[in-house]
Amino acid sequence: MSRLLCLLLLSLLLAGCATPVTREPPRELDFAYAPEATLRASAQVLMANGYVVRHADADLGRLEAVFSRWPGYRVLVEVSGEGEQSRVSLAATRGGRPLPPQTLDRLLVEMQDQLGMWR
Repeated sequence: MSRLLCLLLLSLLLAGCATPVTREPPRELDFAYAPEATLRASAQVLMANGYVVRHADADLGRLEAVFSRWPGYRVLVEVSGEGEQSRVSLAATRGGRPLPPQTLDRLLVEMQDQLGMWR
């Protein structure tokens, strides 16, 4: 009986660990700039803020960067669009858990400023 109780208690404990993480919606913003310029501005803003770009693919419009100091933030940037219009989407995690989208607003404002300097 004691064994059954321990097994039941252990399974309940492990089931609590297996709950799925809720996914926050990404923060999106439209720009009146070409997707390539928007992706380049995203990389420059992230690097200026202490992020290290781990992966970037201009053809896919994707960029992944991690914060170089503690706590280890990870930012995923996706850029889509055609011609002189683009949409940038930012999502961030820390330790595998999603960060609230409003934490990315400062980066989006800096991207707008960076793109404005190129005009």
